[in-house]
Formats: sequence, C-alpha cells, structure tokens
Amino acid sequence: MDLQGFLEHLNSGKPVKGGSEVHLFMHHVSQEALRITSEINGRYHTPDELRALFSQLIGTPVDETFGLFPPFYTDCGKNIHIGTHVFINMGCKFQDQGGIFIADGALIGHNVVLATLNHAMSPDDRGTMIPKPIHIERNVWIGSNATVLPGVTIGDGAIIAAGAVVTKDVPENTIVGGVPAKIIRSIDEEETQ
Repeated sequence: MDLQGFLEHLNSGKPVKGGSEVHLFMHHVSQEALRITSEINGRYHTPDELRALFSQLIGTPVDETFGLFPPFYTDCGKNIHIGTHVFINMGCKFQDQGGIFIADGALIGHNVVLATLNHAMSPDDRGTMIPKPIHIERNVWIGSNATVLPGVTIGDGAIIAAGAVVTKDVPENTIVGGVPAKIIRSIDEEETQ
C-alpha cells in the first residue's frame, strides 16, 4: 500500500479493519506525523518555519497567510486540507484520517479536537474504524475546548461556542453551543458586516 491508496480507502468511507493492510499503513503514517509534530512542538520556530513544517506534515504547501501557535497534535496529518487566512491556536488535536477540510478564514481556538474516526458499535468488531470527514467552511470560528465529531459540516460564518461538542451539521451564520451542541441563535446580517 502507498499513501495514495491509503487516502483513497479512507476518503471512500470504507471501514478500516484492525490488523488490515490499511490499518498497518495507518500506523506507519502516524510515525511520520509524530516525528514532525515533535519538531513543531519541541522548540521555538518562526512563522515561516512553522508553515514549512506544517506543509511537510500535511504533504502540501500551506498559504503564507496560514498561522499556527504550537503545540499541535495529529496522528496522521496527510488528510488535512487548509485554505487561506486560517489560524490554529495552541493545543489543538486533529484526528484527520477521515479528512479535515478547513476553508478560508477559519479560526480554530485553543484545545479544539477534530475527530474523524468512530469505532464499530459491535463489541466483537470494536477494533474496526469508520472514517467520516469534517468540513469547516469559510469564516468559521471554533471556540476553545470544542470537539467536532466525524461527519460534521460547519457552515459558512458559523460560531462554535467554547466547550461545545458538535455532533451534527451546523447551518451557516449560526451560533451553536452545549453538549451536544444546539443552535443558540442566528447571526444577524448587521453582525456579519
């Protein structure tokens, strides 16, 4: 298996059986991610150096407008897709095997968790993982300590309140909060200008 085949399997939404070729390759990819995140987190780097390291981590260049405050953690990295003017604050954890797509202008607060894998419900098959992508659309703001679960899309301009657990799609220009997250209110047109 190669990286392309691995990502194709994950992005198809097919389960990953424990001990399978895909699962073993996942562990191989995680070793590179651990090495690069250790470098990111281990000492001071200039913003340009951080962009270079993050680009190496995800396997594609990030825009010069990308910002990251370490530490940052991921156990894959190769299925993270970043737009322009994206900022990721300290302590974030991205489990990106299922795909994390972050559009232009997104702000990710301290200690945000983005999780794209679930385990099978059956106790006899619990080692099987089911990948589902997370889509964070344009100009989304995710508050500190929020968790976004597999398969969620957060619409343009939405705000996720600090500490929220997002289990289902969030409509554009709404504020959600709580556990599980529920719509608090819409963002008025005057607030979006």
